[in-house]
Amino acid sequence: MSGTLAPYAVSELNSRGRLHPEAPPSWRSEFQRDRDRIIHSSAFRRLEYKTQVFVNHEGDMFRTRLTHTLEVAQIARSVARALALNEDLVEAVTLAHDLGHTPFGHAGQHALNACMREFGGFEHNLHSLRVVDELEQRYPEFYGLNLLFETREGILKHCSREHAARLGALGRRFLERRQPSLEAQLANVADEIAYNHHDIDDGLRASLIPMRTLREVSLFQDIEDATRRRWPRLDAKRLRYTVIREMLNRFVQDLIESSRARIAAAAPPDVEAVRDADMPLIDFSAAMRVQHLALKRVLRVELYEHAQVHDMAQRSQRIVRALFETFMNEPAAWPSQLVPAVDATARAQQIADHVAGMTDRYAIAEYERIRRIATGS
Repeated sequence: MSGTLAPYAVSELNSRGRLHPEAPPSWRSEFQRDRDRIIHSSAFRRLEYKTQVFVNHEGDMFRTRLTHTLEVAQIARSVARALALNEDLVEAVTLAHDLGHTPFGHAGQHALNACMREFGGFEHNLHSLRVVDELEQRYPEFYGLNLLFETREGILKHCSREHAARLGALGRRFLERRQPSLEAQLANVADEIAYNHHDIDDGLRASLIPMRTLREVSLFQDIEDATRRRWPRLDAKRLRYTVIREMLNRFVQDLIESSRARIAAAAPPDVEAVRDADMPLIDFSAAMRVQHLALKRVLRVELYEHAQVHDMAQRSQRIVRALFETFMNEPAAWPSQLVPAVDATARAQQIADHVAGMTDRYAIAEYERIRRIATGS
C-alpha cells in the first residue's frame, strides 16, 4: 500500500477480518497476504489457458482470461493510487474477480448454467467466491484461502436475493441495497474499461471489427483524427495501438476526475458512509458513460455476435454440455481423481466445480476422451 489512505478507504483498522482468525503477517499487510494467496492459487494459474473472447488455441496474440485480469489490476491500481484508496485491496480483488470463470469464456458459462438449471444454476461471479472460500485447498487449518471480508466482498460484484440470503454478512448488502467499498466499486469499473479496450484491440487484430464502425463512436473518431494529423505517416499497427491507448487514458482520467467529484460531493467520513450512499461513488461522467456504452454496442454487434465468434461459442457450448451430461449419466467416464456423490444435486455440483475449473485445452482433451469411450475406440 502506498501513500496515505483517505478516511473512506478500507484499511486493516476498519477491516471486518477473516472467517478463521490468523496471526498477522510479519513483513506485509493483510491485504498483500490476500493478493499473494490469490496469485499462488491453482485457479489463478489456470486463467492463462482460459478464453477471453477467442478460444486459447485460436492464436497466441489474443488476450486470455489471465492477461485480461492483469490489465484490470493495472488500471485499478492506478486509479486507487490517485484517489488514495487501498491499492493492495484493489489489486487482490481484481486478481481474483475471474477465478471462477469457465473454459471458453461466457459461452462456457451459459452452457454450464443451462446444465445446472435444475440444480440452482451456475454464475461465474458466485463461483469465484466458491473457489476462494472452499475449492482451493492449500492450508491445514481451513478450506479455501481465508481471505479478508473486503476482498470477498469485492469478488462478489452482483448476487440475487435468493443467493444473498444464504451468504450471511457477505450477502447482506444485496438485501439491504447498500453499496460495497470504493475499492470494490473501482474493481468493477476497471473490469469494464479493460475488456472494452482490449476486446477492440483483439477484434481489430482479427479483422472482425471494421474501423469505419468504430469511427461512429465520436471519441474514437476524434482521437484517430488527432493521431493522423500529428503522425500522418504512422503505419496501421502503431495507429491502432496509439488510438486505443489514448482512448483508455481518457477513460481512466475521466473516471478519476468524476469519482473524485462524486466523493467530494458526498463527503463520506468513513467506509460505512460509503456503504450507506444512495449510489456508487466510483463512476464515469455522464458524457463518458455515453461513449462507454457506444463502444459496448460496437463490440456486441461487430465482435461478440460475429459469425466466427458465434461458431466458436457454439462449439464450446457443445463441449461443456457433453462433459456435464456424460459425467452425470456415465460413471465410467468420471475422472479418476473424483468420487461421484450419490445425491444428484451434490453430484451436479461436483461436476460443475470440475468443469468450471478446466482450461480450454483440458476441456477439449476431456471431450475427446469421453467421445472415445462412447465409440469404443
